[in-house]
Amino acid sequence: MAENLASEANDITVIDRDAARLKELSARLDLRTVVGNAAHPSVLKEAGIEDCELLIAVTEVDEVNMIACKIAASLFSVPKRIARIRSVEYLADERLSGEALFAINHVICPEQIVADYVERLVSFPEALQVLEFAEGRVCLVAVRARADGLMVGFPIADLHHHLKDADARIVCVFREGRAITPEGSTIICTGDEVFFLSETSVMRRVMQELRKMDHPVEQVMIAGGSDTALRLAKDLQIDHHVKMLVLDPVRAQDNAAALERTQVLLGSENDSTLLKSENIDKVDLFVAATGNDERNIIASLLAKRLGARRVISLIHQSAFVDLLEDSGIHSVIGLADATIGTILSHVRMADVTVVHSLRRGAAEALEIVVHGDRSSSACIDRRVDQIAWPDGSFLGAIVRGTEVLMAHHSHSIQDGDHLIIFVSNKKVIHQVERLLQVSGLFI
Repeated sequence: MAENLASEANDITVIDRDAARLKELSARLDLRTVVGNAAHPSVLKEAGIEDCELLIAVTEVDEVNMIACKIAASLFSVPKRIARIRSVEYLADERLSGEALFAINHVICPEQIVADYVERLVSFPEALQVLEFAEGRVCLVAVRARADGLMVGFPIADLHHHLKDADARIVCVFREGRAITPEGSTIICTGDEVFFLSETSVMRRVMQELRKMDHPVEQVMIAGGSDTALRLAKDLQIDHHVKMLVLDPVRAQDNAAALERTQVLLGSENDSTLLKSENIDKVDLFVAATGNDERNIIASLLAKRLGARRVISLIHQSAFVDLLEDSGIHSVIGLADATIGTILSHVRMADVTVVHSLRRGAAEALEIVVHGDRSSSACIDRRVDQIAWPDGSFLGAIVRGTEVLMAHHSHSIQDGDHLIIFVSNKKVIHQVERLLQVSGLFI
């Protein structure tokens, strides 16, 4: 999180009890560090909280995060306060997780964010990523184009001939790691990573154009008894047959008590004999969610070799995400990518409601609300093709009230529109934000 924020020229101070970790962090990044307890006013003051615009409390201890927000508001009048909260006891009561008692503006629960992320992939098993905008009405999906896909070998312009009643936009194509800005003449090739945008209600039909549909997910096996694994099992057990492998006996017993319709098995996710006995070759989806990167990597590779149809691996370290990209594992989810967007939407200059970080932070997809009129905005009351969009940015859709418009050159931008923009080069993010801000005189 600190790396993402520091890379955008923010003035960052990090508080932690671990002096060694802070020393390593300050050696890599341009930021200040303070050793101490983030819930102590003296430590917060030493960190410069009196001049702070945003407090992000994401320690491993819920209570520390909640108290830090309360102190930041009551003693130092910090305008924005975000807290990481994991406990269901706190999350279930809005008085505890909101502004009433602890002055928390926004709560993040990374474990639930990741569980929701995986659940969307279950709904679209062909996808590498499934991201939502406009409160779920618009979907951005990434797929790997296969040789048997209906669009492979044809220009993007042909997509409209196949989808007469379901409008969609291809907003970016990554080929061999390089971003290609889509044009009507762009040819989709086997192996391309294609990002396309449409209304969620028609996404299934749109995906059929790029590749044949995969077998629907029915049998799920989750490796690990982590909080993320538990939340995911609770969500999936409603409509799927779920098994969970847990190495720790106490954790296995606790999870079994919490999961009414999930079969919890005591054993290692890296025990090939156990996996075979549980019919791993008939599993539609295997999710490695132990909380340990090395265990997840080994479990994912083993499950794939033993015949699991689709494998998802949850990885903390970005270096491992890069390492596994060409491993054959279907989806490698970098947890930082999955969760950092929740924070980034609060530090942007423009009125940003949603941010999704993509490709280890190199790209982003944003939902931005535009305000003003023709004299105060560079985009209001102008056609899409009259706006000087920065290179590497692509307007995919316009959400206007209850209406969703796939962006065309002839569309005009109006006050209050929600613009869904794909940015393949994060270096131009601030140019996009400045373009869409209300500022000086425009004629």
